[in-house]
Amino acid sequence: MEWLGHLFEKYPEMAVYLAIGVGYLIGALKFRGAGLGAVTGSLLGGVLVGSFFHVPVSDTAKSILFLLFLFGIGYSVGPSFFRSMRGEGWRWALLGIFMPFVGLMTAYIVARVLKLDLGFAGGLLSGSLTESPAIGTASEAIKALAMPDAQKQQLVSHIAVADALCYVFGTVGLIWFCSSLGPKLLRINLRDESKKLESELGIKRTRLGVVPAWQPIAVRAYTIPGGAKVIGKTVAEAEHGVKGGRIFAERIRRNGEIFEPVPATVFEAGDRVALLGRTEVLVNLVGVAAPEVADPELLDIPVASFDIYVTASRLVGKTLQEVGETVDETRGILLRGITRNSEPIPIGVKTIVERGDILKVTGTEPAVERFAAVAGRILNPIKESDLVTLGLAIFAGVLVGAIVTIPVGHLRINLGTSVGTLLAGLLVGWLRSMVPWFGRIPEEAILFMRSMGLAGFVAMIGLKAGPVFLSALREVGYVLLLGGVVVTLMPLLTGLLFGRYVLKLNPVLLLGGLAGAQTMTAGLAAVQEKADSQVAVLGYSGTVAFGHILLTTCGTLIIALLS
Repeated sequence: MEWLGHLFEKYPEMAVYLAIGVGYLIGALKFRGAGLGAVTGSLLGGVLVGSFFHVPVSDTAKSILFLLFLFGIGYSVGPSFFRSMRGEGWRWALLGIFMPFVGLMTAYIVARVLKLDLGFAGGLLSGSLTESPAIGTASEAIKALAMPDAQKQQLVSHIAVADALCYVFGTVGLIWFCSSLGPKLLRINLRDESKKLESELGIKRTRLGVVPAWQPIAVRAYTIPGGAKVIGKTVAEAEHGVKGGRIFAERIRRNGEIFEPVPATVFEAGDRVALLGRTEVLVNLVGVAAPEVADPELLDIPVASFDIYVTASRLVGKTLQEVGETVDETRGILLRGITRNSEPIPIGVKTIVERGDILKVTGTEPAVERFAAVAGRILNPIKESDLVTLGLAIFAGVLVGAIVTIPVGHLRINLGTSVGTLLAGLLVGWLRSMVPWFGRIPEEAILFMRSMGLAGFVAMIGLKAGPVFLSALREVGYVLLLGGVVVTLMPLLTGLLFGRYVLKLNPVLLLGGLAGAQTMTAGLAAVQEKADSQVAVLGYSGTVAFGHILLTTCGTLIIALLS
């Protein structure tokens, strides 16, 4: 042990990576589907290693990792943050602002009543509201105070203690509230309400295996028999006359010759037609009326599948049905999926397209390119990050955070380098939604920045907190636990009432929105599991951006208010 201790003092990076590895193991442990997660696990991993060994941790290294994480968060939520301010999104924006405000005020009052020091108060907020980035903003705010360095280090260590303790109920309590208590208070059956909402949005459920996941869209050839209803109709009339799905005639073989039809082309008996459509529609609808044929030459059609980043006002704010009816360039393409804030969105005729959505489309290559020209931009896979934009944006964010102060009554609150970097990421993410080729960073790189940045940061916080963790826990353990219960539940309860009876939000979407406002994906998953439906993600995506931005900033605010 002594040998290992000397090794950690000489090479502290070894201890950091050990803490992260142990932390991810702790975070992966689950009880009845609930776990602490990688971030809190990394914090506890750092505490565990720090309890046995003295590890010198570099404040510069901590800051570099934390700033990378904050930029990644801002970059990810930028498009949805500004988008939510427009149209019907204002109700979700209001809920996303209301709940962090209630959480901040509740944490402030509880800290005052329990006479907690600044460190315990910061950890109470970050753990109870399950927003670990607030550890960093609270730590930065404490370091900016006029007090001895030893006292600052002690208070920062207390943040880690309180966060680790309060995060447990913060996670379990939110899951329980959103999936069990919330529906009871709203007097709804989650499954029935979800089915009703899916019906209103035009979302159709398909049984697993009806359409192979690997081939949901197909091109098949059929011979038009004598007496068929489409004989004498134009291609446009026949395509619009199909009920239950979109089908497109891409090529026709007539008298041995193959040609690409135009909308005015008239079908004749004996035509062989290559149709593009959803597999189940081709099989269950066309295949019943016309014999399928094997014609490799006719079916030799280049089909493209691309992701299209939506920026065009022609699509934004419209339902999928309206887009299909009003945008001529949708002919020849089929929608495979929609991703919003890295979450898959249920597809229905009433699903609204929003700026920053990624539409996964399939069709002939010319058709997909025509649609992309009016919808946004094709997201070609990239391997390299725009490190010029990344470096300059973080530099600008740190600079602004260091020099800007905000007057609040008699207080002058320093914006802080962490909040400045978060806002820089927010701005770059929004600009990317307007000009998709600007500042492009692969999603995998952003995920690494968010995961490794925060896990490494809290692991180093834990390493410093290790020596005082147990003594601090004995000092205020049960008091913090009870205070954390109040801070977790108060914004959820008030948010439920405010969202349902003031904002008039759909109850199923509201439960997803509560999980989003407290940035807890596990809460959303619990609602989806109980509802046997993915539809609650529409509410989650409306509030999660505000939760990330505002709760992270609350780490700075609670220290400013209490100091």
